[in-house]
Amino acid sequence: MRKYIAEFIGTFFLVLTVGCTVIPAAAGVIPALAIGAVLMVMIFAGGHISGGHFNPAVTFAIFIRGRLEFKDVVPYWLAQIAAGIVAALVAMFLVGKSGTPMEITNVPAAFVAEFLFTFALAYVVVNCATAKGTLDNSFYGLAIGFTVLAGIFAVGGISGGAFNPAVAIGAAVMKILYLRDIWIHIVAELVGGLLAGLTFKFLNPTDK
Repeated sequence: MRKYIAEFIGTFFLVLTVGCTVIPAAAGVIPALAIGAVLMVMIFAGGHISGGHFNPAVTFAIFIRGRLEFKDVVPYWLAQIAAGIVAALVAMFLVGKSGTPMEITNVPAAFVAEFLFTFALAYVVVNCATAKGTLDNSFYGLAIGFTVLAGIFAVGGISGGAFNPAVAIGAAVMKILYLRDIWIHIVAELVGGLLAGLTFKFLNPTDK
């Protein structure tokens, strides 16, 4: 239960930060910096308890990589998705409104963008937070947070820059994304997580 609570807390603050910076249309680089920063600090805070996934696609990658038991996958996902929905409701309460949905005009481009940067995120997680060669390092939270930051800068204008099914679901609740479009994020992100886990196993065949 401790692991699931830690996943809820970390995902909650991640999605809350998304809502509180994106709904009011904070200027310039502020949303990306805030989102990358809160992910970093929540990973440092909860990583020793749950692994600090805060993302169903990352959970999937770590399961495929072999560092999460099957019995934990669905509870992790449920905790993360529940946190995303609750955080979305709290964000709308705090800012007093919902957002303006992003119009995704190029579905293939949005799918590829979400896939690529979710793969990058999950690839960084499995290599920085679970590999024998980097075990117990002090930089993994920074590396993961900066991957999300870079992804939002790079493709946020194409896909919304979720890279996380819990964020995508929370964004739909907050009307930052259209509900009809979140399948793009969920499918692309889970495929990205799957490929990241498989890539780690291919590149690190002796790291079990």
